[in-house]
Formats: sequence, C-alpha cells, structure tokens
Amino acid sequence: MTAEEDIASVAGQLADLTSTVAKMEAQLRAMRERADSQQRNVDNQQARAEAQQERIDLAARELADVSERLQAAANALRESI
Repeated sequence: MTAEEDIASVAGQLADLTSTVAKMEAQLRAMRERADSQQRNVDNQQARAEAQQERIDLAARELADVSERLQAAANALRESI
C-alpha cells in the first residue's frame, strides 16, 4: 500500500468516524430533549396532583365544619324539644 493509499484510507476512516460521531451527537441531543420533556411532564403532573390534594384537603375541612354545624343544630333541636 502506498503512502497515498494509506492517507486515503485514513481519511476515509476519519470521515466515517466523523459521520458516526455526528449521528451519535444527534441521538444524544434527541434523548436529552425527550428526557427534558418527560421531566417537564412529570413536574406538571406533580403540580396538578399537589393542587388537587390541596382542594381535597380544603373540601375535607369544609365538610368537617359543616358536620360540626349540623351536629350543633341537631343538638340544639333536641334540647328545644
């Protein structure tokens, strides 16, 4: 093999390697974007779940208040009879 053939072979290998690295970079970028998107989705779901839990807690407190008022009204009604 001549020096020119060696150089051509190495140049071809470098071109292949450069192409492979570029493809890997694109794949890694796509994976990173998907991971970022999935993390945003998880964060959004967690925020919605927290908001829903706050609404549930508020409703439970309101229900407990209503229950106490109803019990007080029932007690007052019994006493008046």
